[in-house]
Amino acid sequence: MDGKAREGFTTGSCATAAAKAAAFMLFSGKVLKHIEITVPRGDRYDAQLYDVMSTYNSVSCAVKKYSGSDPDVTDGCMVYVQVKADTGKANESGLHNPTIRITGGEGIGRVTRPGLDQPVGESAINSVPREMITKEVTEVCRAFDYHGVVDITVSVPGGEELAKKTFNPRLGIEGGISIIGTSGVVEPMSSKALMDTIRLELKQHRELGETKIAISPGNYGREFLKERYGFDIESAVKCSNYIGYTLDTCIELGFTDVLIAGHIGKLVKLAAGIMNTHSHEADGRMEILAAAGIRAGLPGECLINILDSVSTEEALGYIEENGRKSLGLVMSTIIQRIDYYIDFRTSGRIAHKCVVFSDKYALVGSSPGTEELLDELRQKSR
Repeated sequence: MDGKAREGFTTGSCATAAAKAAAFMLFSGKVLKHIEITVPRGDRYDAQLYDVMSTYNSVSCAVKKYSGSDPDVTDGCMVYVQVKADTGKANESGLHNPTIRITGGEGIGRVTRPGLDQPVGESAINSVPREMITKEVTEVCRAFDYHGVVDITVSVPGGEELAKKTFNPRLGIEGGISIIGTSGVVEPMSSKALMDTIRLELKQHRELGETKIAISPGNYGREFLKERYGFDIESAVKCSNYIGYTLDTCIELGFTDVLIAGHIGKLVKLAAGIMNTHSHEADGRMEILAAAGIRAGLPGECLINILDSVSTEEALGYIEENGRKSLGLVMSTIIQRIDYYIDFRTSGRIAHKCVVFSDKYALVGSSPGTEELLDELRQKSR
């Protein structure tokens, strides 16, 4: 292994390859072991075929998903496609074009909320994979002079269980995974996919008419909102480390108010203007707390202990040893700086509040007016 990141191919590419192969085997009567397609990015994909099965008017086969270096839960799953020639149906696409109908079978999710690539009620097979499948199967049909109806069913056995490890349930895609991909290639970077998901989830809230939104870096923040304030966690958008990007997107989509709720370990970084809170991007947590501690008048020994701490929870413990008032003064400075830098990032174009909590000390800080915004959000989530 040379350590180089490896690319893979999307579920959309797998489904397209399987569909092309099944169509070719159906009309030619031959059995294939491999099939080659060109994906939208221009790469050639030579896919091995598995589990070829045929009847008098249909063929199905599978392609194994390979995700390269990307930590994708669908890596290794089998994408099956059945191609069926329905000669009893009238052609709807003109004399010289076959009619291609695509649907999802076992393990493919179904859209239940607006704002996604496909309308509510449709199988979660996105538009680019649909176009890829239609193009390849149409070319096969023309090669064999077939102008009738072709029914294509995409399935992923075990897809319903796999989907529980993805964002699909939160996005309103139920019962399975999605067949996705725009370039056809899985790039060994999950950040873009994650940001695309954040944007999509925000867009769904906006299309439902919402103008005020709660965001949180992780599940802890969302659970804290529910336990402390009775706010429905499903109404908060999980933004991971991409707080700056999420704020930018909120403004772009027309939100007027945003509530940010999260653990001190993540949100303290905002007090220094760090808007991507991943540890590989920046840290400075202890330095930020120590600086706030100076303003609060903490003794030098406490400041050194803060700087030597390995976690924000440990640092808060040293601060609290000087009294809850000292903890309050430190967190008041932290909240003020968070609000300052959020205002700087957004150029004042969106109203914002922040709630910060700790595992040990529960609520440790919040912006003025947070309770009022939470009340509004709580009412809308019911």
